[in-house]
Amino acid sequence: MIPKKYTTFEQIDQDLKILKLEQEIGRENFKMHVQITKNSLYPSHLLGGFSGIIQKLTLSMVAKKLLKKFN
Repeated sequence: MIPKKYTTFEQIDQDLKILKLEQEIGRENFKMHVQITKNSLYPSHLLGGFSGIIQKLTLSMVAKKLLKKFN
């Protein structure tokens, strides 16, 4: 990486502001990813895939009972 040469303090200040904003963006991005990870690890989300299967099994059982009553 080639070191940048500054001619004014304004250029330095501008680069420092840019670096500070990039750092804040990175920090907020990290917080967002941590929150998404936390949300995905809640038991309700972990079992979310099973709820669809349970609903289908329950519906099929109810349908079988109804068919038996009508036959």
